[in-house]
Amino acid sequence: MKKIRVEDSIGQVLAHDLTKIVPGQFKGRRFKKGHIIRPEDVPELLQMGKEHLYVLELGPDDIHEDEAALRLARAALAVGNHGIELTEPKEGKVSLVARRAGLLKVNLPALQEVNQVGEVILATLHNNYPVREGQVVAGTRLIPLVTKRDVIERIEGICREAEGILKVVAYRPMRAGLITTGSEVYKGRIKDAFGPVVRAKVAQYGSQVVEERIVPDDAEIISRSILEMAGHKLDLILLTGGMSVDPDDVTPAGIRMSGAEVITYGAPVLPGAMFMLAYLDNIPLVGLPGCVMYYRATIFDLVLARILTGERLTRGDIAGMAAGGLCLECSECRYPACPFGKGGYYPSR
Repeated sequence: MKKIRVEDSIGQVLAHDLTKIVPGQFKGRRFKKGHIIRPEDVPELLQMGKEHLYVLELGPDDIHEDEAALRLARAALAVGNHGIELTEPKEGKVSLVARRAGLLKVNLPALQEVNQVGEVILATLHNNYPVREGQVVAGTRLIPLVTKRDVIERIEGICREAEGILKVVAYRPMRAGLITTGSEVYKGRIKDAFGPVVRAKVAQYGSQVVEERIVPDDAEIISRSILEMAGHKLDLILLTGGMSVDPDDVTPAGIRMSGAEVITYGAPVLPGAMFMLAYLDNIPLVGLPGCVMYYRATIFDLVLARILTGERLTRGDIAGMAAGGLCLECSECRYPACPFGKGGYYPSR
């Protein structure tokens, strides 16, 4: 630290807090330790009775907290169209804000490596978190007021090797088909309760169910309906009902008969264990269990957002949902602001 005149302090880093007192009105911190003195601060400092200040002298290898936080935030952005903007640094902190609605993708190994360096932190929302435009998705901060240049350069190297840590992937507007299976619905004995729920969930991501069919519990008819919808250039086909192991529940058999590649039948998620995912060429076929009708958040919510970004899910992705795959069934559901589906990480794909 060194002592200098207030008039000579512009651009210098304040080495201590400064308290302002207005008798009967205010007493508290006016300038925080680490604040960079600006021209407009000088008159107020003089009015506060400060003619000299203690400031930090930064050497050629020193970096101030604001610069460090900003450089870390910039380095964390994924290469290319990352969909994130940065706030101005303030008190050694920078927020990363989503420029669009989409799915937050986090390179978890690189994130951990950055935070093991020390002196800096990068905190994020969960990987695969559905975010709104304008939502804060991450924040950076330098712990001390000043750090060495090689600390930041090391972190920048980690991020560069990983091609960035964060991005928000926009949802793609998709044309979906909906096949409702069940002889009781087909014959009019009961009213379809699946359709309204599925249409609403698809619509919230900017996509639309453009074709619907109600079919009986007949594997051949289900398979034929899938192939006909696929021929109509749909991007996604959803199938509801008939997903259990009961003899009359033949939707999984119908999906297999279509020639689709089955990724999984069953998921380590509750609610949603009797879930099926397959691909007919590049068209996802999603078999939805009955819980989708009754629960606010299910396996459908965990996979739908990812599918609607164009991601092709693997069996490993589904297996990776096991940690965090148990819904707490809170009295008031706050999904996605909850642990459901957030704990898993499957490192190999």
